[in-house]
Amino acid sequence: MSKRALKTYLSGLKKKELEEQIMELYDKFPSVKTYYDFAFNPKEDKLIQEAKTKISNEYFPVKRKRPKARRSVAQKYIKHFIKLGVDSAMVADLMCYNLEIAQTFSMERNVPDAFYKSMLNSFSEMTTFISQHGILEEFKERIITIYNHTQSKNWLYGEEFSKALDILD
Repeated sequence: MSKRALKTYLSGLKKKELEEQIMELYDKFPSVKTYYDFAFNPKEDKLIQEAKTKISNEYFPVKRKRPKARRSVAQKYIKHFIKLGVDSAMVADLMCYNLEIAQTFSMERNVPDAFYKSMLNSFSEMTTFISQHGILEEFKERIITIYNHTQSKNWLYGEEFSKALDILD
């Protein structure tokens, strides 16, 4: 169904019928429920803090012995928050946090080459996001610290990290 056809259909409904349809969508689809829960009670700080805790738990687990160190956990939260329309500065903060916790993890563990490639992808996405949203001044120091860590610790793909940083210029 096209947007135009949907608009025509919805304009033909009475207010009560429209309310019933929205309630049905709310009950049937978890993504609709999530959207309305966020729209009417954002609590962005709480959501970001919960995400940081889950990301931290990936690298430094509390309940299990071995870390999983999955980038996908952070990416899932970041994409979810972007889709919900969470403040771009908060999303950028989460992106920086993800890289910072991964760097701390890499200092304590021997990590595979794929880890560095994954972190390069995160770094590229972060610099692009921050550039697109015009919030560089707020995050410049953290970005430079993250970049300097990759260079001083001789991370793989050092050249690509430099290219990703060039996006900001």
